[in-house]
Amino acid sequence: MRLRVSTPSRAVTLTAALALTVTGCASLTTSATEVGGVRMGDDRPVRDGGTLTVAFKSDPDKLDPSLGSTLVGRSVFAAMCQKLYDTDAKNRIKPQLAAGMPKVSDGGRKVVIEVRRGARFSDGTRMDAEAVETSLKRHRDLPESARSSELEPVESIEAVGDDKVELRLKEPYEPLLGALADRSGMVMSPRALKKYGKDFATHPSCVGPFRFKQRVTGDRIVLEKDPNYYAASRVHLNRVVYRTIIDGNVRLANLRSGDSQISDQTAPLEVQSALTDDKLQLFNSPTLGYQGLTVNIGNTRGLGKKPGKKNSSLARDKRIRQAFELSLDRSLINKIVFQGMYDTACGPVAPSSELGTKTKCPGRDLGKARRLLRETGAKGRVPVELTISNTVEDMRLGQVVQAMAKDAGFQVKLRPTEFTTLLEHADKGDFEAVSVGWSGRLDPAGNIDAFAATLGSENRSGLSDKRIDSLIEDGRRTADPDERRDIYRDVTRAINDQHALIYLYRQRNYVVATKDVGGLRVYGDGLIRVENAGYVRGSSGSALGLPPVEQGGEVRGDSTEARSR
Repeated sequence: MRLRVSTPSRAVTLTAALALTVTGCASLTTSATEVGGVRMGDDRPVRDGGTLTVAFKSDPDKLDPSLGSTLVGRSVFAAMCQKLYDTDAKNRIKPQLAAGMPKVSDGGRKVVIEVRRGARFSDGTRMDAEAVETSLKRHRDLPESARSSELEPVESIEAVGDDKVELRLKEPYEPLLGALADRSGMVMSPRALKKYGKDFATHPSCVGPFRFKQRVTGDRIVLEKDPNYYAASRVHLNRVVYRTIIDGNVRLANLRSGDSQISDQTAPLEVQSALTDDKLQLFNSPTLGYQGLTVNIGNTRGLGKKPGKKNSSLARDKRIRQAFELSLDRSLINKIVFQGMYDTACGPVAPSSELGTKTKCPGRDLGKARRLLRETGAKGRVPVELTISNTVEDMRLGQVVQAMAKDAGFQVKLRPTEFTTLLEHADKGDFEAVSVGWSGRLDPAGNIDAFAATLGSENRSGLSDKRIDSLIEDGRRTADPDERRDIYRDVTRAINDQHALIYLYRQRNYVVATKDVGGLRVYGDGLIRVENAGYVRGSSGSALGLPPVEQGGEVRGDSTEARSR
């Protein structure tokens, strides 16, 4: 069902190409392949032992909570790097490494967090308030930290005795708790930080049900049960192996062959195929995030640096960016690329968020798009280079964008790139437009501030707008939910008016697993939680879940993905 790509020598109309695509996919959806309602967990009793293999869509980036920025990396962290706070199936925040909810005083400027007692890092050292202080300061102050925007309002961090940490804020900061329920709240072993320094990512040590054992970049990450974990008696698996298998069909084949037991970020076509297999089960939850296109209008020096000016058609004139966005049909993209199994999006805050609002996205308007291009004096087709992940599904998205934009007067050239490399280029500003998204956070600030603030730690577009910056500050200091909802509605409009962040769709978290696996959790944040996972009692045969070979502390074998390369 590949969309034909327009070239100077082969003009293919969008209508014809999309008709072929839709016709080719229409018969795939039947009553047997309907997804059904939300399913976030499996409470069947499981037995102890075995190895669980999770197949990832892309390779995680650095296993350093201060530096990481990928969803797959967060899933690995969920197994080995706990946070001060966590979220549950109803998107409520609950204590994890904290002993209770924070105590706030002094008009919201003083926050005291009591630390869980009896926890130890994977290297055996004791976790205490000083370790929390060390980690939070690193998240905030490390020059390369992707967490710096989230903790920038924190003026001081100080351990008070062994079990309390006191934070002093420059002003009230409502998104703080949400940040501490994600990577900014992950606590790292001070001993490991001192010993390995910048190489902490290759020797990560945190508090969690599993500890780091081995990584082969581009292939696998191996974790083993951590005997130092404070709740080790409730952890059933011996090991968790994360394999990088880019092709969704190959991930699904690995499940059917027994080489893997879980497929992460399963694409709609593979979900429909899985639903016809009585040996597989589906987890399905709404996302808090978004996916779309980021246009580089000022990222000339890399993340965290003052934006400059980019010399490209999209960067030079906002009207050209607006015309590009108007050439795209979100609903048709969802239907063609994702079988109608995702949701359209035109803003950073999900409707499922407490402060989210339902917004009707603007439709495609080729007449206005062409008129805007004429106003700018653009001659011929406007060239655009779109960097995109090299997966089958993402390439299909790129081809649809390419065909749609052509009808408005753009000539889109696709630049397929491995996902981790794509992020490296995007962080450095080495792109014109890039297809990238965000897995989402509970508090809207977690979806906005780092990406749209002038000095945001994830501001890949180089966006710099005084009104956006001012609204972001208002959202941080305002406590009333209704007022915050209005602020984030206004900031969304202001961001959309710049057309540098083009929100297109929201994925649903589709995770496929073999039916002999129980105890999994997949919430709105999209993370695969394996702390209580294991093999269902009474399962047998291929359901034993052993890796191809376990020998000498390493995982070895000849997986389907390895053979297909």
